[in-house]
Amino acid sequence: MKLTAHIISIICHPLLMLTYGLLFMMWAEPYQFGGADSDMSLYMIGSIVGISCFFPAFSLLMMRGLGMVDSLQLKDREERIIPYVSTGIFYLWLSVNIYKTTIFPYIFEVFAIGATLALFVAFFLNNFTKISLHTVGIGGFLAMVVFTMVNTSVPLYDLRPILLGVILLAGLVGTARLILKAHVPQEIYGGYLVGVFGQFAAIFLLRMLTS
Repeated sequence: MKLTAHIISIICHPLLMLTYGLLFMMWAEPYQFGGADSDMSLYMIGSIVGISCFFPAFSLLMMRGLGMVDSLQLKDREERIIPYVSTGIFYLWLSVNIYKTTIFPYIFEVFAIGATLALFVAFFLNNFTKISLHTVGIGGFLAMVVFTMVNTSVPLYDLRPILLGVILLAGLVGTARLILKAHVPQEIYGGYLVGVFGQFAAIFLLRMLTS
């Protein structure tokens, strides 16, 4: 059980959620990307992987090597402060660039900004509780899938099985974190709420900026 929980936690690591979201949108709504060719698609995927995953992970590895954190699992709330700040800088930088460009569709723009807002909310809550970043990530991803279904005018595929699969996956992620005793139930549920809240907050923010 613990091995399976570890595998689920790795596959559904929060730093991978933006990449999964982009790949999902490229599959579900390719026309939203304006007919991007293979080079442009690779550029978009590479930029998201690099800024949202590789750079934060590399900075965490450096912190571990310098002894700034005791483990990569960041088991203590105090250990999470500096990684929160460094990751938040990368995500903020990414969100600003996505907002200023026109190559990413609106829903992914919402997803990226929502993930950034959720990260900063989790950073604030870290002062009081060790909220689960895994469920923050999967909660935001679930909300993005729902928004995609609602805003899809010409659906190429039936997305309902995908939605059910993501709901099941979200449950598995929360269960895995409980099996590993990384969090208590309140921290799991709180993560889901923060992830979904970030997406709704991003929609509200973008509407304010464009009004």
